[in-house]
Amino acid sequence: MEEKTIHEGSRIVVGVDGSPESVLALKWAQTLAHALDATITAVTAWHLETVFGSYIVPDWDPDEGAHQILKDAVQEAFGGNPPEGFSGVCVRGTPARVLMEHSKSAQMLIVGSRGHGGFAGMLLGSVSSACAEHAGCPVLVVHGERDSARVTVSATASHEDGDDPVRNS
Repeated sequence: MEEKTIHEGSRIVVGVDGSPESVLALKWAQTLAHALDATITAVTAWHLETVFGSYIVPDWDPDEGAHQILKDAVQEAFGGNPPEGFSGVCVRGTPARVLMEHSKSAQMLIVGSRGHGGFAGMLLGSVSSACAEHAGCPVLVVHGERDSARVTVSATASHEDGDDPVRNS
């Protein structure tokens, strides 16, 4: 039997916000990565809305919070033993925009249908919709528990440079 090798550049991007659906998305990615000879890149995006009169806790670091969310989701999905070639990144920016940017160089993007974050600005739902419509690769949207999970696959077309799907959503 010939051993499989991971093709350079073959990558599945997973949106992770710590919700049960995003953990499930990581589990789906592990199964699909093996079948597609791909690596997995988990992406946690964080964004702080500027609101008049809002108050931010001085000792709170949103980047550190995002890293903890990613670490916890990886622990829950893989028991602390992520698959070979796995990487995780935390990026400041709106989740839809960050995921769509990462999708440009991916074989597939996987997101949960609805999510939540440890702090404001990490809500999915509208993110999964925007990604399904505008990502640069096929999108798998995971709904519910793994045993009874329903998935939606969306193959998207490339958009003109002037088309800003996030602004138009």
